[in-house]
Amino acid sequence: MDILLSELLGGLQNWEEFVRVVVRLLAAAGLGAVAGLQRERAHKPAGLRTHMLVALGSALFIIVPIELGLAGSLPQVMQGVATGIGFIGAGAILKLQESRDIQGLTTAAGIWMTAAVGVAVGLGGLGIAIVATVLTWMILSALIRIEQRLIRRESEMSKSTRSLSTSGHDPASSR
Repeated sequence: MDILLSELLGGLQNWEEFVRVVVRLLAAAGLGAVAGLQRERAHKPAGLRTHMLVALGSALFIIVPIELGLAGSLPQVMQGVATGIGFIGAGAILKLQESRDIQGLTTAAGIWMTAAVGVAVGLGGLGIAIVATVLTWMILSALIRIEQRLIRRESEMSKSTRSLSTSGHDPASSR
């Protein structure tokens, strides 16, 4: 029975450590869900499940070496997480040949940020991760509205400039 209990704890010394790990993993998944929900509501390809899995996986990559006494390898693990997430983020970026338009940079950055939140939670920095998640949500949710207003304003100004030039009045010629 002791062997079974030892295996169930997965290298953890006691139930308190087990609960701490579970809390960190749940927190990482929950914080990943915040960015994921925003991306889901914006109908982006990497949404709720993707962001939750990225945060959870990043936290797990950090927690395992800490709990198994391999904390000295954390710099390499963190580098591996960053590299792997860069690969996933690159897959989210799409270059449209016809219009020379690049799409998916914000999604890739969100995935990268979600991985960083997972790493922070895995290291025990839940407070830092919460602040970063709130800032991420604000950037993804609030700044898009400001960006859309600026685009509308530029579009309206462009239309008014075109209508002036087609009506025979060129604002540049009056200078």
